[in-house]
Amino acid sequence: MDIVHERAAGMDISKRDAKVCVRVPGERAGTYTSKVTTWGATTHAILELREFLEREHVTVVVMEATSDYWKPFFYLFEETLPVMLVNAKAARNIPGRKTDVSDAAWLAQLAAHGLLRASFVPPEPIRELRDLTRARAIATRDRAREIQRLEKFLESSGIKLSSVVSDLTGVSSRDMLEALINGERNPEVLAGMARGMLRSKIPALVDALTGRFKPHHAFMARLHLDQIDAHTRTIDTLTARIEEAMEPFREAREALATIPGVSQRVAEVIIAETGADMSVFETPGRLASWAGVCPSANESAGRIKSSHIMPGNKYLKAALGTAAMSATRSKNTYLAARYRRITARSGTNKALVAIEHSILTAAWHMLRNGECYTDPGADHFNRINPTRAKNNAIKQLNNLGYNVTITPVTAA
Repeated sequence: MDIVHERAAGMDISKRDAKVCVRVPGERAGTYTSKVTTWGATTHAILELREFLEREHVTVVVMEATSDYWKPFFYLFEETLPVMLVNAKAARNIPGRKTDVSDAAWLAQLAAHGLLRASFVPPEPIRELRDLTRARAIATRDRAREIQRLEKFLESSGIKLSSVVSDLTGVSSRDMLEALINGERNPEVLAGMARGMLRSKIPALVDALTGRFKPHHAFMARLHLDQIDAHTRTIDTLTARIEEAMEPFREAREALATIPGVSQRVAEVIIAETGADMSVFETPGRLASWAGVCPSANESAGRIKSSHIMPGNKYLKAALGTAAMSATRSKNTYLAARYRRITARSGTNKALVAIEHSILTAAWHMLRNGECYTDPGADHFNRINPTRAKNNAIKQLNNLGYNVTITPVTAA
């Protein structure tokens, strides 16, 4: 194989240190020598390693790591060195010969021949925005879990409030819980705190608020509510910070939010996870594959062994899943029509993944070309193949027992 990089370095990184193999030309033409050294993972040691690699005049540094241990190395190296982060699955070593030292040597050899593709690492402003959106997603998930814990705990006191109200943290239900904690036990008084449309359910609320709520339950419910409030404050703080960090991407966010099902929050996640720079992904298919919303290719001897979707960016997939569920409930939109068509023949799960793929494809074109979203319409599939739509309609009427004769409108 051809040599792409005469002087290459491979790094296998762990929590405490990194094994570094430097592959350089040998004394005789066409030969190469490799030397593996061990370096610490502290900032001072990483800076010394960077100086060492600069003295060796390496033209590429390839690294792989478990978890996030690659970050301090990558962020310091990218300032002065051509560095690549690679997927460990794509650089798998020969079975039975796997050690940290051999992994580093193997990475250096693959790098020298140009056989590795770099993983996507966004620039620093996008990394900061990504940290914020991911922290908000985690806080939102933790808040939802805390609400579930409160709901389960109220069962032990006989309070069935969640069977009547849709949200335990709503204004009315929160007033009832606060009153319970403060000592009010009369279910009629508690039910009278209902507001708005919930007042029509006062009889059901009286039954649901009749229980054996004791001081122990008040103490535990107070803890749960305080935890919920703490998560809410964290979410609000992160949202305000995200709004500041989104300043350069405000137009892109507003454009993405025009896609059916894509809310402002989902648009923020798409920008934070993809970097809003679609030049990194050559085609929409590349982006969909990276995100994990397209079927995998596993074929042998003419048989497809598996077409399951591959693991991808879990934060982006979660946001796209929320957008897809919302898009399927929209009216008179292309995405809703596409969902119904695919569901009929492949089921809901595959249909949702297809809608996620469609949303991401639209986002790629909008961010790459500066295009605005134009919905093809719910009748898109009928317009592109009117004969099939006509035959399907006739077949449905025949199945209902009708003999149908149709005449074109222009000839009538």
